[in-house]
Amino acid sequence: MGNESLRFVRNLKESVCMSRLEFLGITVLGDYILSEGIDCVLESLKRCGATAVACNPTVTYPAPDGTGSFQPPDDAGSSPRLFDRKLWGRRSLWVRGSPSYIPQIEYYSETPYRPREANDLTEQYGQVIDDFITEALKAGLKVYLQVGAAQPPNLREEDKPRLPDGRVPFNRMANTASIASPAVRSYVRAYVRDLMDVYPQITGFRPDWPEYPCYKLDEAFQDFSPHVIKWGEDHGYDMASMKNSVGHMYEKIHGKLSNEDLLDWVSPDYGRFTLMNSLRAHPHVAEWFRLKADLSLDLLREWRQALTKYGGEEKELSANAFMPPYTLLTGFDFGRASEFCSAVSPKLYTMHWTAMVEFWGRVILDSNPGLDEALVVRSLANLFDLEDQINAEKLSDYGYPQPDEPHAVPDSPQKRKIRQVKSAAGPGMAVTPLVHGYGPTDDFARRLKLVAESSADGIWINRYGYLGDDKLDIIGSLRKA
Repeated sequence: MGNESLRFVRNLKESVCMSRLEFLGITVLGDYILSEGIDCVLESLKRCGATAVACNPTVTYPAPDGTGSFQPPDDAGSSPRLFDRKLWGRRSLWVRGSPSYIPQIEYYSETPYRPREANDLTEQYGQVIDDFITEALKAGLKVYLQVGAAQPPNLREEDKPRLPDGRVPFNRMANTASIASPAVRSYVRAYVRDLMDVYPQITGFRPDWPEYPCYKLDEAFQDFSPHVIKWGEDHGYDMASMKNSVGHMYEKIHGKLSNEDLLDWVSPDYGRFTLMNSLRAHPHVAEWFRLKADLSLDLLREWRQALTKYGGEEKELSANAFMPPYTLLTGFDFGRASEFCSAVSPKLYTMHWTAMVEFWGRVILDSNPGLDEALVVRSLANLFDLEDQINAEKLSDYGYPQPDEPHAVPDSPQKRKIRQVKSAAGPGMAVTPLVHGYGPTDDFARRLKLVAESSADGIWINRYGYLGDDKLDIIGSLRKA
């Protein structure tokens, strides 16, 4: 560890009054288990004092450029990320993958979706994931499988979320399904059954995005698919009025905004009164928020029922979700999620938050010629609660940080979001924020430390590929502080 990192660790030890790192989870995807080997990965987890690990039921191997998928993820072409730990000798590369097990096709007889097909990688390397799970459990770690909550392979057109006018949202970053789709629900049940057959020893599941992601502006207006229309009507919602009201909001934002509309959003109260007053004036929009919360909860119910049926009541369900205030749009309900989840990990993905200002802002500016850029960027930063005082003048003041660039979200709003989740969380559900490992070492340590000093019940860190040895040492030192 360099002198700068050593000094930072000493400062951490002096300043942390109470560590929340009794529970410390690290996400380690299968590619690093194959690349570094089981013993090396477990030694790294021991080095930083991890008490839990999450992996995925996938094996990968380097592929020719332009084939398979690119790692790290490019986040719809916006990400400049590079791994801290080399993967097969490189900080970024193309890989091909396959399931780490041979799926039981008969389990999927009630859904039009079929599992990913096993291939030569499954035959050669699939057993490594099972061996890793077994060895991690022997080492005293809790072991979870992290999988998509509503992401069946080869998503059908009829199961994609829709805008109020029936179109599929433009340029989505998260290829998730309509969570009201019966076909998707039946796939979830089959998938859980399949995985529990293969890995009955796991501690539980960490489903990702049991909600409607809102990275891009169009994604925020999901979902008015026929599946949701029927589900809403069956549950007493006035879907016609809701669709009309939300559609008018979409049209307003995409071509009818004026500078005067944005003035309240950059005012000293950050537009809070404007938001509340708008919801009072447009009750069907407020009902839309409640509908999405009901849908998210119903998907968690599906997961919990399947997990109990095929794994037993003792298996844990620990969901990943957006942070407030994004969850108003995504639908995740921290209060009611406790009915089905033992824990929730709201994501402190600060590089995404700043990128979303640019994602949303560019669409708004392009759709509304003449808007003042400073008003747009400050309105969005206030809406997302990114700073206590917003002084940005242009979209480029935010955006996606470079690998060596600190994330432009200070401590205060991150601490505030953790408090909001803790306040909203239902009884008996642990709040274990998910800190992203991407970014320079000192900035990662800053973001980790603020969670350790918070009222959170533990920490997850995503993901191992961004945790060089210097970061592992900082995690370990903070854990011992």
